[in-house]
Amino acid sequence: MTFKQVPRYEEAYVWIWLPKATQPVVAGLLTKLGEQLVFNYGRSYLARPDAISLYAPELPLQLGPIPLIPGLSMPSCIRDASPDAWGRRVLINSKLGAHRGEALAFELDELTYLLESGSDRIGALDFQTSASVYEPRLALQPTIENLLNAAEKVQQGIRLSTELDQALLHGTSLGGARPKVLLESDTRKLIAKFSASNDLYSVVKAEFIAMRLARKVGLQVATVSLSQAMGRDILLIDRFDRVIRDDGQWSRRAVVSALTLFELDEMMASYASYEKFAEIIRHRFMDAKSTLRELFSRIVFNILCGNTDDHARNHAAFWDGYQLTLTPAYDICPQSRSGEQASQAMLIQGSDRSSQLGTCIQAASVFLISQKEAIDIVNAQVKVILQEWEATCEDAGLSAVDKAFFWSRQFLNPFAFQNAPHGVTVPFTVP
Repeated sequence: MTFKQVPRYEEAYVWIWLPKATQPVVAGLLTKLGEQLVFNYGRSYLARPDAISLYAPELPLQLGPIPLIPGLSMPSCIRDASPDAWGRRVLINSKLGAHRGEALAFELDELTYLLESGSDRIGALDFQTSASVYEPRLALQPTIENLLNAAEKVQQGIRLSTELDQALLHGTSLGGARPKVLLESDTRKLIAKFSASNDLYSVVKAEFIAMRLARKVGLQVATVSLSQAMGRDILLIDRFDRVIRDDGQWSRRAVVSALTLFELDEMMASYASYEKFAEIIRHRFMDAKSTLRELFSRIVFNILCGNTDDHARNHAAFWDGYQLTLTPAYDICPQSRSGEQASQAMLIQGSDRSSQLGTCIQAASVFLISQKEAIDIVNAQVKVILQEWEATCEDAGLSAVDKAFFWSRQFLNPFAFQNAPHGVTVPFTVP
């Protein structure tokens, strides 16, 4: 098979949308040095009165190449803007047109992922080969049906037409592993998540139900809705990193992942902990007390809904150059589960990551919450889930089979309540 020529890049100019701006400016240069990528601010950017760091303390505003944090091969706040599993798969398919096995075994280098993925990426960064001319990598919007077909072909390793290739590449900068694309209108920017061909149950509807219930229990979450095309479910998620101005133009909000806050890379992600997250919030976030309560409540809900994929890239914060604020929750998706015992992706207390409410409540003081307050949060969420389950499933058009599959397996699994302290409401009635 003949592959396309895969370019080899040695550098990339980093462009940034400053707070409330509708056009980007060049911030500096990312350069390949051996196996590392090192960032250097441009003098013209440093001279701007409105210049902000891409993220401090990792990349403070200063002259010269900025040393990497030990253990990292590139600045983590820049890695946050790079594609994850799905976007990388689309790019590999585009560059290689490989059969399924060949594509899965191949990797492009990080500069290629940055420079050839779509420009409408999460956050406020983009990457160009030029320091003077910004040319966004955008595509005409095809129909959702065509995008579904394109996503299916990528999963099968089939080469796409040029139009569909570009349409899917538009969304390659998005994180996560599931098929997804970007959609937009004059007033909305959305992420559309598709069901995958190998799904054993309605994953899209499960995430919709979890996100809706999360809002009903009082969490700050991204707005979601359900749609259908070609008999397939589509989850539509309103982007919280884009803000439409009164004049109809869009600005971008800088976002950094919790993995960046922890100064870890993917290989060290298993060391990420909620206790460390709480410590960072206490020292660096606006309105730390309410943010800690929100984070604690999200951990509780993840356990109650069976979302064990709460890794450090599934938590994020807005960065305005000076302070951090927690983004709305996203990717709250109940995971496949055959038995009761389960663990969260991030440590909750010490070395304990067990998906149990008792573990959360024992850690409550780290979040500046008393044990009684923690139990009250748990009980309030359980009550809302019990009350709103039927209506939320009906809104999702969930089948009776899937509803029975989710209940007491993903949602309100008995394991969550084992060894819970006195006062925690244990639901015995199955709706």
